[in-house]
Amino acid sequence: MKKRFISGLLAVTAALPLAAAPAAQASTLIAGAVVYDGSGAAARKVAVRVDGDRIVAVGKLAPRKGEAVVQAHGLALAPGFIDSHSHHDRGDYADRTMRPLLAQGVTTIVIGQDGESDAAFADVAARYTARPASINVASYTGHGWLRDTVLGKDFKRTATPAEVSAMQGLLAADLKAGSLGLSTGLEYDPGIYSDHGELLSLARTTAAGGGRYISHIRSEDVAFDAALDELLDLGKQTGVPVQVSHIKLGIVDRWGQAKAVLAKLDAARAAGIKVTADVYPYEYWHSTLTVLFPKRDFTDINAARFALTHLTTPAGMLLSVYAPEPRFAGKTIADIAAERHEEPAATYLWLIQMAESWKAAHPDGGRAEAVIGTAMSAPDVADFVAWPNSNLCSDGMIGSRHPRGSGAFAKMLRLYVREQHRLTLSEAVRKMTSLSAEHVGIAGRGLIKPGYRADLVLFDPARITDKATVEDPAALAEGVSDVWVNGVAVLRDGQPTAATPGRFLKRGES
Repeated sequence: MKKRFISGLLAVTAALPLAAAPAAQASTLIAGAVVYDGSGAAARKVAVRVDGDRIVAVGKLAPRKGEAVVQAHGLALAPGFIDSHSHHDRGDYADRTMRPLLAQGVTTIVIGQDGESDAAFADVAARYTARPASINVASYTGHGWLRDTVLGKDFKRTATPAEVSAMQGLLAADLKAGSLGLSTGLEYDPGIYSDHGELLSLARTTAAGGGRYISHIRSEDVAFDAALDELLDLGKQTGVPVQVSHIKLGIVDRWGQAKAVLAKLDAARAAGIKVTADVYPYEYWHSTLTVLFPKRDFTDINAARFALTHLTTPAGMLLSVYAPEPRFAGKTIADIAAERHEEPAATYLWLIQMAESWKAAHPDGGRAEAVIGTAMSAPDVADFVAWPNSNLCSDGMIGSRHPRGSGAFAKMLRLYVREQHRLTLSEAVRKMTSLSAEHVGIAGRGLIKPGYRADLVLFDPARITDKATVEDPAALAEGVSDVWVNGVAVLRDGQPTAATPGRFLKRGES
């Protein structure tokens, strides 16, 4: 089970001085903006009044005496973007301003993804509440944490009925405390060893507690159809809303079939299954070297050859982290195979085995390896992005070599709106705001509407652009001017204010 670093927000930054949040104005009027309210409706030239942490009026508004006025000069004003599948809680929290997110207009991240969480929800909530950042945070309960807690190190098996019941008890307590629902990572340890009966029981508990089910499904390549069927069956049998995490066709043999997948999802929705998806706008993923070995046999040369032929290529597997030999970071399997004068498949197995040995010798030593795998086609990604029931996510983190953590939301607006015209700006904003909020169960955010929380982003639609690349993954996006979180300015004229008004959000609470 990959360990997450929620404590990074606490321990790493405990001694760092940050400017106190500015004193709240009586009210603030944002005037002269073109407002995209998050609903998908056409933009309007209206003013928006913020009082405290809420939007209180939208329309033709005159400044009040003593009111702070922000002149937008024709820029677009939208609800703050919601990253519905994020790992930005991991890694480098030395700067709690979270500038890579603010530079894209992101005001809320949703964590506990891929089955990963490291404590009971009430404890996670208490830690984030005690040490807030510039952005809001909400969380799922990770299936992996449930299995870790109940099965411990003896996880490579089917859980007993008593163990499933214990997991249900933990999950029910989390849901009562405000967890968004259950997340699973069924291509990873320990979730890969769960059977459908275990998931069905936990999905029933999730439904009863009013939560949602989000899943990195069992396969995003060879067994994709069966994995998707499993998720749909959980939704059908329990009524729980089910979301496909970072939906993709990560297999060369299936490129060009996104429309067929979406037709299947549309049919499921027509039959009453509440299925949705999130998607990030890149053709490459970021995961572990072992993820392409569903049978967990890291000596199988044929499985390695298959992975490097049908699922990706030796040149398409770029190591971003490799603790046993740090100099390998930034090199591909093809590079390392050439250096070792051997078949890439043999190098692939050797890299895995070396990493597994390193992990055994360093049980608390952090991440042993990570890889960026090029595996999807651009037209498929665009089709998934354009599906009316998909919302945007990053699946990103700070400090990663994958550019999605610093670029996903800006890339959405640059590529699919401005360059390819796959979406209107109103549609794209909806996919990053109200639709994301709906899909994860966040209330009172995602719309510019009286009574909603004042999470807002002011940006230039003609200029907003992602700059992050694999070579320079931390490059900041451009084109965002101002960002407010809970009514407090956290980015002003493109610069962080050092305010940390972010809140920990619970299911159904605004």
